[in-house]
Amino acid sequence: MKSMFLAALMAATSLTAAQAAAPHAIAQVNVTIGPELQAKAKLYGQRELDTLAKELKSDVERAIRHHGGVVAEGGQLNLILADATPNHPTFKQLGDTPGLSMESFGIGGARIEGALVHADGTSEPVRYEWKESDIRQSYGQSTWGDAEWVFQQFADRVAHGEQLAQR
Repeated sequence: MKSMFLAALMAATSLTAAQAAAPHAIAQVNVTIGPELQAKAKLYGQRELDTLAKELKSDVERAIRHHGGVVAEGGQLNLILADATPNHPTFKQLGDTPGLSMESFGIGGARIEGALVHADGTSEPVRYEWKESDIRQSYGQSTWGDAEWVFQQFADRVAHGEQLAQR
């Protein structure tokens, strides 16, 4: 009796493990920094912008792996991090502006644009934008807290196959 239970448990576990091991098909997620945001590299610091782009890519890939999504095998999700605003001064801003403090805070957000290119060559526009409207909600955020929230919301929408060209 014990051996039948163990055999059934092992079979169920191996099926679940096999399903979990099969990643959702992601051909490619590309993220570039748009010209509007790139122009702010002297203000925010290039390292900050590069980190944001990597974080957006990572968030989208993770969400698609976990939930699936609209990026089918052979397709590409080409994203442009068009703009972003920090909640707190970046290290570059702190270094460039005497008297500026990490205690300073403001409203942040981000704008993502681009295209979902299917394997057959057709494409759909991608656009997602959000900026906090209430400064009271920005207190206590990390430097890029609102922008990171935008990345997570966008990644979740992509992973759940929701309409991409929104907001």
